[in-house]
Amino acid sequence: MSFSWPWALLSILVLPLIFAIREWARRRRRRAVVRVTSIALVRSALPGRTRWTRKIPAALFTAGLALLAVGAARPQASVPVPQTSVTILLALDTSGSMCATDVDPNRITAARKAAAEFIESQRGGPRIGLVTFAGTAGLLVPPTDDTDALIEALDGLTVSFGTAIGQAVLTSIDAIAEVDPSVASTGANPGEGGSGYAGAAIVVLTDGANTQGVDPQLAAQEAALRRVRVFPIGFGTTNPAPMVCDSSQFDGRGFGGGGGGFGGGRGGFDRGRSPRTIDEPALKRIAQTTGGSYHRAENADQLQGALAALPGSFTVIHQRIDTAAAFAAGGAILITAALSLSLWWNRPRTPTR
Repeated sequence: MSFSWPWALLSILVLPLIFAIREWARRRRRRAVVRVTSIALVRSALPGRTRWTRKIPAALFTAGLALLAVGAARPQASVPVPQTSVTILLALDTSGSMCATDVDPNRITAARKAAAEFIESQRGGPRIGLVTFAGTAGLLVPPTDDTDALIEALDGLTVSFGTAIGQAVLTSIDAIAEVDPSVASTGANPGEGGSGYAGAAIVVLTDGANTQGVDPQLAAQEAALRRVRVFPIGFGTTNPAPMVCDSSQFDGRGFGGGGGGFGGGRGGFDRGRSPRTIDEPALKRIAQTTGGSYHRAENADQLQGALAALPGSFTVIHQRIDTAAAFAAGGAILITAALSLSLWWNRPRTPTR
C-alpha cells in the first residue's frame, strides 16, 4: 500500500491529545464528589454496564478516527485488473537446429504442437500473431483472433539456415504496431511513452543464439521504448542428438539443397557439430531490458507449461486504485457506532421502586 499524501498521517497525532483531554476531564470529575445517603439509589441510577463494556465506545471512536486519518493520506492499493485488449506475438525459431531429436520426435514438431495448444487455449481471448525466424524473420500470420487460421499456419513450418533473434523482435514490434496505435513501428519515433506497459507482448521461442542480423539487445531496447515486454523461452537440451526433419519440415533452399529429408546420425547442424548451446545470458538480458521474464524448457511438457503460464503476465496488469473512500466509510461507521452505543448506554433510567 502507498499513500498519495503521506504527510496527512500526522493527523493520527490528534489521538494522544484526545486521550490526554479525556484523562484530564476524568480526574477533574473525581474532585467533585457528591455525598449521598443511599447507595442503593446510586446503583439504581447507574447504567448496568461492566467495566469492559464502558470501554467499547471509546475503542470504536479511536479506531474510527485512526481510519479517517489513514483515509486522509489517500491510500492506494495495487490490484490485478484484466486487460480488455491484448496482442501476443509468437516468434518461433525455425533454424536448422530445431531438427534436433533431443526432444521427441524433434524440436520443431514439439514446438509446433505446444504453440498450437497455447493458441487453442486462448480462443476467444487476445489477438495472436505468428512470426518465424531463421536467417531472417517474417510475419507468418498478422495478429488475429482467428484461432483456426493460426493453427493451420503452424502446420506449414519449415526449417532453414541461421538464427535472427533480434530481427524477430523488430518484426514482431511492427506487426503489433499495425493493430495497436499506441505502439509505434520500428521506423517511427516511439515518443515519450506512458506509465506501465503496452497491451502487447512478444514471446520468442528459440533453441540457440543470434547468428546474424540485428543485435538482440538493440532490438530489446526498441521494444522497451515502446513499453512492449519480451518473454524469451530457451528450448531444448545441451545434449548432442541426431538432427532429423522430414521433407515437410525441410526448406532445401536455405541449405543450398534441393529438398527432401534432412538427417544425420552424428548430431549437429553441419553433420559434425552438436546443436548450439542456448545463449541464456542474452535471452535473460532481453527479458530484463523489456520488463519480461525468461523461461527454460528442456522438453515438450516444460515448453507447454511455460507457454501456459505466460498469459497471466500479459492479460492481467496491476493498477493502483484509491482506497481513501473505503477508509473514510469505515471510520464514519465506527464513530457512528461509538456515539450510538454511548448515547444508548448513558440514557436516563427510571429508578425502580
